[in-house]
Amino acid sequence: MSERPRPLPREHFAAFQAINTRWMDNDLYGHVNNVVYYSYFDTVVNAHLIRQGALDIHAGDIIGLVVESQCHYFSPLAFPQTVHAGLRVAHTGHSSVRYELGLFADDEPLSAAVGRFVHVYVDRHTRRPVPLPAKLLAALNPLRPTEAHP
Repeated sequence: MSERPRPLPREHFAAFQAINTRWMDNDLYGHVNNVVYYSYFDTVVNAHLIRQGALDIHAGDIIGLVVESQCHYFSPLAFPQTVHAGLRVAHTGHSSVRYELGLFADDEPLSAAVGRFVHVYVDRHTRRPVPLPAKLLAALNPLRPTEAHP
């Protein structure tokens, strides 16, 4: 049996992006609804790649399709809070990338949630997998684990 997931510290992640929660993110129970976490994951990954010039969502030859996602929840997030989303690359394959993400409430040292997000990169028109391009790999390299990011 596998070990129960636990919150991760900020040091586990290589890059961060601040996300302001919105009133509509909260559900009837007064916290961010679970499905919104996946939207945060998608936003963080794609915003990072766009900022690095590794992904052109409108006219690029390749696109990333989500083939797997997962989230473990540890403590609630709610509006109004700033979420600090940590990102790192856990694995790259021939045409795929597995990202790990951590969502942190304001300045909390441990993640409120930890997720996994897998992209398979495909030709925009044929939707067939393609090798990860050099520009994409260059954008991913700083997100890989190092001694400082176990």
